[in-house]
Amino acid sequence: MTYKILCKCPVCSSKLKVTRLKCDECGTVVENYFELSKFDYLNSEQLYFIEVFLKSRGNIKDVEKELGISYPTVRAKLDEVITSLGYTVTKQKPSVDKKDVIDMLEKGEITADEALIMLNGK
Repeated sequence: MTYKILCKCPVCSSKLKVTRLKCDECGTVVENYFELSKFDYLNSEQLYFIEVFLKSRGNIKDVEKELGISYPTVRAKLDEVITSLGYTVTKQKPSVDKKDVIDMLEKGEITADEALIMLNGK
């Protein structure tokens, strides 16, 4: 069984450094300081979200369908991942096509509250 690499100290939560790598085939060991990517610090839920987001080519409607979550939830999860990667999330009013929002509301894909959020850009 393999485990995801620990990235934070279980005692003090500081970032851990990778210092040793070993080949399972020949037993070669390499010791040095190795960098982890920003993505190594994401939890499994965040990594799965990113996988779905990329597979959907950034299409939020497809992410909504696959994960069974609402538009505002997709945006919130995306903001969480962006923050976890060390970037600042700037709240922008998304350019939303009002007709699309009304269509989604009529089809029952979103609630009236979600439609208001989308239209008001909150």
